[in-house]
Formats: sequence, C-alpha cells, structure tokens
Amino acid sequence: MEKTVYALWKPDAALLSALPEKLSAAGATGVRINLRDEDVAPADALTQSRGEAPPDAAVQLWLPSANPIFRSEIDHCVSARCARFAAWLVSESVIITNEDHSPAPGERTYGFAQMAFLTRPDGLDWKDWRTIWRDSHTKVAIETQSNFEYVQNLVVEPLTDDAPPCVAIVEECFPPEAMTDPLAFFDAVGDQAKFDRNLAAMMESCDRFIERGAIDVIPTSQYDFG
Repeated sequence: MEKTVYALWKPDAALLSALPEKLSAAGATGVRINLRDEDVAPADALTQSRGEAPPDAAVQLWLPSANPIFRSEIDHCVSARCARFAAWLVSESVIITNEDHSPAPGERTYGFAQMAFLTRPDGLDWKDWRTIWRDSHTKVAIETQSNFEYVQNLVVEPLTDDAPPCVAIVEECFPPEAMTDPLAFFDAVGDQAKFDRNLAAMMESCDRFIERGAIDVIPTSQYDFG
C-alpha cells in the first residue's frame, strides 16, 4: 500500500459530501480530508505561506499502488472538486495516535488539525535535514505542545509536475482553545514560565531545519471517512 497526499486550492462546496464516495469507488482507502472552513477561522493567525497562496484543503488516502496508471481515476476525482491540486507520495509515521478524541467516520474531529508543508533550506543536505527533523525535533514537538495527534509524512517523490518543493507534510491535532490561545497551544495554560520555555525550545529547534518564510502552514478541520 502507498499513501498519497493531495493539496487542493479553491475546493468546491461538494468536497466533503461527494469526494469520499468517489475516491472509495476508485479504490482509495483510509480517506481523510483536511479543510480550511469556518470552524477554524479563529486560527487564521496561525497560517503561514511561502509567498504563494497556501492550500485550502488536503486529501490523504491509501492506494495499492500510486503509479500513474493506477492513480489516474483518483486524480480525476480530486481535479473535479478544486481549481488546482498537487500530489506527493509519502511515507507515513504516526508519532502520536489520536486516542483521546478518536475520529468518527464522516464527522468533524475534535479541535483542529494543523497541516505543515515543509521545505528543505538551502545549504542543508537531505540527510542532515532528515536527522534533525525526525531524530531530534520529534521529541521537542511532543514535549512542548498540546498536540493529541501527530503524523509525519516524509515525501518520497512529487506525483504532479507543479507540486511545490515539499520534503515533508506534517499533521498535528490540537484542542480548540489552541486556535486563539498560545498558552493552550504550547501546553502551558496558567503557566507563563512554562510557555516561555516551550516556545523558546520549539523556535530554537525549528530554526535548525526550517527556513522562516519558506513553509506553508494551514489550520484545518479534519474529517475521516475510513
């Protein structure tokens, strides 16, 4: 099985109601849709962009093979529901499983999901970048945030010619309070000193492998469809 992540720009209103069934019929399993909608509007301040407009949605799914001849119908289904899309083949690593707020099929998951599309800074080779991100930063992200789900998707290769130069796509779920309260985001409600420590540790770690202004981050509502 291979996992594919699609980024969508300007999805239509039928994305949630029509796309999952179409994808399932085309052979996809484990479909998840992440959508920027009114429910996550309070988190707009968390949005980051590389300079272009960041995606408005993401579709994650599994296929027996993501080879073009087996993926063409999936691409067609996604294309019919947005103005533009890009896709990547990824290797998924589940760092934190959502056990506290397990998704219900077709229903919005508790809180919100932050999607980050990472690029590799110039001057940092791929092996060093990967070592910092996965072998070191992972622990920092767990210890400094209120994330109750954390999934790392290492990009294996782009599947569309115009895909942005992502090396990883990260999904983290947070409680709703974290949309507007930095102390809630950094697991430090009522403790300013802990917030200061966690924020400093996170920024120091991120600066090792993320170039500021060269990352897309979007808050989304998460929907699982099995």
